[in-house]
Amino acid sequence: MTRSATRYAYLGPEGTFTEAALRQITHAGDELIPYANVTAALEAVRNGEVQKALVPIENSVEGVVARTLDELAMGTPLVITAETTLPVSFALMVMPDRVGQKITRIATHPHAESQCRTYIAREVPGAEIIDTPSTAAAAKGLADGNYDAAIAAKWAAEKYGRTVVAEDIGENQGAVTRFVVAELPGELGAPTGNDRTSLVAYIDIDHAGALLEILTEFAKNNVNLTFIQSRPTGRELGHYHFIMDVEGHINDAPVAAAVTGLRKICEDIRFLGSYPRVR
Repeated sequence: MTRSATRYAYLGPEGTFTEAALRQITHAGDELIPYANVTAALEAVRNGEVQKALVPIENSVEGVVARTLDELAMGTPLVITAETTLPVSFALMVMPDRVGQKITRIATHPHAESQCRTYIAREVPGAEIIDTPSTAAAAKGLADGNYDAAIAAKWAAEKYGRTVVAEDIGENQGAVTRFVVAELPGELGAPTGNDRTSLVAYIDIDHAGALLEILTEFAKNNVNLTFIQSRPTGRELGHYHFIMDVEGHINDAPVAAAVTGLRKICEDIRFLGSYPRVR
């Protein structure tokens, strides 16, 4: 049976870590379309421009990607159907005609900058850091002449014809980023025995013991909570939601029981998907 091609949105432009991660899970014939930011990539799924989007959600060094969490927690519901991980390594690059010249302004994504601070402080002290939506956007934008260097993946330099002047400049050589595939809700995949379930729990208003109440539901059902992050709802001070990952599938009895318990104590629960774990 011939497999139909899939249209994917991803955090662009071409040359991002997200594109590299997406190429790990796509097939010949699939269409990979870059978008300027996470919001635009997920909106492309919501409005039907694409069937799926791959976006970064967590880095082993810097933690969560807040924009991804907020976009999944709010707006038209999307579900996570798969995940993948990618080791990340950073390079400092310049335009070919600027090799050897002084660097006073460096562009990169904030997560990359924070992982390369030691190198920057040691090798280019005092350089101004310019934030960009992605590391590849920094590499691509070098041609505009608004900054002297960019920190991005080595393959971004190859893609845009930049010259790498230093490789592996990150402080943690084992850094890994986790990415998730998001799409409109549909048929739920069957349990695999090695799954992750993602949820958003909305509390009515902040009160003493709110987090403990949530944690208790997982503990009493023997469900391992692997990730939890609080985020403001944006409504007013004191209104928060918790984004959580737990081991297991929503159709596993312990997870289902925990979610049933959460519905009794929370204002609302948003199911973000059950999908096979890769780590």
